[in-house]
Amino acid sequence: MIPRHSASTIEEMKPAGAFVASVLSELSRAATPGVSLVELDALAHDMIRAAGATSCYVDYHPSFGGSPFGKVLCTSVNDAALHGLPHEYSLVTGDLLSLDFAVSLNGWVADSALTVNVGGVASPDDQRLIDTCEKALAAGIAQARPGNRLGDISAAIGAISRGAGYEVNTDFGGHGVGRTMHEDPSIPNDGREGTGPKLKAGMVFAIEPWLMHTTSEIYTDADGWTLKSVDGSRSAHVEHTVAITESGPLVLTQRG
Repeated sequence: MIPRHSASTIEEMKPAGAFVASVLSELSRAATPGVSLVELDALAHDMIRAAGATSCYVDYHPSFGGSPFGKVLCTSVNDAALHGLPHEYSLVTGDLLSLDFAVSLNGWVADSALTVNVGGVASPDDQRLIDTCEKALAAGIAQARPGNRLGDISAAIGAISRGAGYEVNTDFGGHGVGRTMHEDPSIPNDGREGTGPKLKAGMVFAIEPWLMHTTSEIYTDADGWTLKSVDGSRSAHVEHTVAITESGPLVLTQRG
């Protein structure tokens, strides 16, 4: 069953979304050449502590993870697509960096991700990859309204991604969000229109397209967490936490 929340509860979720958005904005500014991934994680940790929030990642240990994650931030660089475990790597100009961040604040979880070009330098291919992910995210969010079906979100994401010539991996995608980070339903990044459960006001989802340049296949790095492209191609990943309201989608993690 997909949880539903009252309008007043969604109001209670807004501070968590605003906090996650503010942290990602700060991290994207801090992700400059010479800064290490562990320094970015430490910055996020400091902001969590100051806000009185709780990381959703530190003790996270699903079946596909090699151990408890142990960090508060996912930092996926270049050929790392998802779940990048922060380590002693210093960013260089031209790196493609995805930051994924989720916390619980006042008992409610928000989850969001963005991809940045380190040093403000992007190849045309990298920028097109990011732009396609952003367009796919916007298309998926636009379908998150009462009366639609869950498959409409997936189909919209897949249509943009495949239309731009990218392959789509459906092993990892969006999910419900509420008291915990991963709730029902699972939201693949491709699907068929008009299928799946009917969407209703009060449902809250994390919608998260991710793409790699020339493949849809991934493997797990030796760190037990970082998922990388099998052919070494670079990746982008974007995500927002979105509440479905009677008037349409409400992005809780919207950055200013």
